Amino acid sequence: MNSIVGTYECKVDAKGRVLLPAPLKKQLAASLQDGFVLKRSVFQPCLELYPMEEWNVMMQKINKLNRFVKKNNDFIRRFTAGVKIVEIDSLGRLLVPKDLMLFGSIAKEVVFSSAVTIVEIWDKDLYEKSISGEDLDFADLAEDVMGNLNDDDNGIS
Repeated sequence: MNSIVGTYECKVDAKGRVLLPAPLKKQLAASLQDGFVLKRSVFQPCLELYPMEEWNVMMQKINKLNRFVKKNNDFIRRFTAGVKIVEIDSLGRLLVPKDLMLFGSIAKEVVFSSAVTIVEIWDKDLYEKSISGEDLDFADLAEDVMGNLNDDDNGIS
């Protein structure tokens, strides 16, 4: 799957449905028929929307873990806690289950944010707080994470 691009703000209706913005729906069009997996994020108070193809890639990695190692078993249980198979309906809406809405503190406004091949779904206020940079120097983070990568001949990572 190609990378997903963009950040989109949306409203949640009283039933927990979110209308996907047209540009995002277009990018996910190839995955609409196969469905999606919606899960809790490991590191952030947000949700992650995996196209089924991406979820299957992740599960192939997880299936390589030895289940007779307690840490692996604990990780698998926590990683898959609350996982739901979801679909985008014919009107382009995603129904977010109540337990996942609670986990993500999702109330009225959400942000869909691309995260390479998956989409993060955030409560708008929590998203704004997470990117504000108050607790993190992004320049230092960028250098730590990307500074030693130079795998292209053009000198740009």
